[in-house]
Amino acid sequence: MAAATPPSSTAKYDLTSTLSKHLDLHLMFPLLEFIDGNELLAYDPTDIQRARLALVKPTNMVEYAIEIHQDLEKTTAVPPEMAAEKETIERRIDANEKLDQELPKFFADYEAGTYEGTFSESQPLNLIWLQENLGVDKDALEKYYRVAKFEYECGQYEAAAPMLTNFLLVEENKQPSNDLGFAALWGKFAALILLPNEGYATKWDLALVEFEKLKAAIDARGDSDKQQLQQRTWLLHWSLFVFWNHPKGRDLIIDAFLSEKYLQAIQINAPHLLRYLATAMIVNKRRRSELKGLERVIQQERYTYSDPVTKFLECLRVDFDFDGAQEMLGECQLMLKSDYFLCNCTDDFVKAARFFIFETYCRIHEKIDITGLATKLMMEPEDAELWIVNLIRGAQLDAKIDSKNNCVIMGSNFPSVYQQVIDKTKDLTIRTYQLANNVERMYEQQATAERAAAAR
Repeated sequence: MAAATPPSSTAKYDLTSTLSKHLDLHLMFPLLEFIDGNELLAYDPTDIQRARLALVKPTNMVEYAIEIHQDLEKTTAVPPEMAAEKETIERRIDANEKLDQELPKFFADYEAGTYEGTFSESQPLNLIWLQENLGVDKDALEKYYRVAKFEYECGQYEAAAPMLTNFLLVEENKQPSNDLGFAALWGKFAALILLPNEGYATKWDLALVEFEKLKAAIDARGDSDKQQLQQRTWLLHWSLFVFWNHPKGRDLIIDAFLSEKYLQAIQINAPHLLRYLATAMIVNKRRRSELKGLERVIQQERYTYSDPVTKFLECLRVDFDFDGAQEMLGECQLMLKSDYFLCNCTDDFVKAARFFIFETYCRIHEKIDITGLATKLMMEPEDAELWIVNLIRGAQLDAKIDSKNNCVIMGSNFPSVYQQVIDKTKDLTIRTYQLANNVERMYEQQATAERAAAAR
């Protein structure tokens, strides 16, 4: 995408084009809307419209494509090929409305509670029950899926999401080996992400559930290593929508991205995702103990990918270059404001980064000049002094302000050997609990698969 002479270097950090290679076409529309109105990126609106048109053409959103074409060409005329495509879509809509309504009626009754108590773990909703009680066979169920996919391609996410949910209620479609079921999982995940925020307060909770189901399905399908690597790469990118909108997302993204298989996918296919992992780590003070592992990865990938956030961590934690960290903090602010996923955490990031600089600076200095520190924190000296006073009180730091000499005097606060052991082992309980949960989930999945095999 061509840019129109950006007012700063911000555009060179824009990942929209890179992310597009790993996102569904529909998931790109929110990103284009964002960069269209972002003054820091200053892309040419005409270029953005052309990008929209290129994304819309493979979908069934033909009316939207016509609108974009008319806007670009400054005309009211409709190209013959678009008019023909519109007629085809309209005929398909009419045909879908004439399909057998037995299955849609059943799912509506199911949702209303009509079949409450009918199905259980030992007697699940399956194709045999549908055949015997409704006369619905596998072909009819697949037609229902294709209608749901058609609705999604038309941009009707509010219609597609419940239909895909219904399709996945059938036991056979839940099996990891079922290709249509696996495709429906991806479709449902995308549809939930694209639902409007108004009226769907729990959509991010629901999307998080689907994220976990997709993770489990990718592991269970038994595809080749290359296919699994690609699927995990897609899932990492799609999950950005969830993690940067869910209330607990800033914590959950660290667990997901640092897990062995997904960190491997980042290093092999998507080192640019280190931006999101590093940002989450910086704003999440409770996870600072895991920074060393991230720093090693950032150093390993520095020649294939770097940005102000990764450079900020390198300057501060590896090189102890406070001037470099100060410079990168300013760049970080601009970059975060121009990133669709990170723009809403800019203030939190700056606040956490300043504390990070102060904390690191205090570890290697006994006496700190407030004016010099204010410069490194990108603050006025008066504001910096007030900020430090509040920080000392809130964090109970062993330090005091010497107003006469305009400096901070740090106390000797070296942790004992016992405290160092406690710090290094305090996460073991949580990790053990997570490991136990993973093992239990693995056995549950194995038992479910065995029951399904026995039923067949």
